[in-house]
Amino acid sequence: MVEKNFVVKNETGLHARQASLFVQKAAKFKSTIKIKKDGKEGNAKSIISVLSLGASNGSEITISCTGEDEQEALNALIDLLDNLEE
Repeated sequence: MVEKNFVVKNETGLHARQASLFVQKAAKFKSTIKIKKDGKEGNAKSIISVLSLGASNGSEITISCTGEDEQEALNALIDLLDNLEE
């Protein structure tokens, strides 16, 4: 398992379009991918789970990946979050 903390920098947070892009990227990997915020954990491949976390600008989230492509998945998701536009 690999995991990384990330502070959401996008002005609108991880909502609607950004969450959809995140879920689509996560779904491309075989690994189990979880996203955590404030003690709540959700499936990163589920739009409902991601939206229910309410990750707004400045929120700290943790992404954890377990599986055969875990490092590749984590790197791709962090890269996506780093480059999300408003």
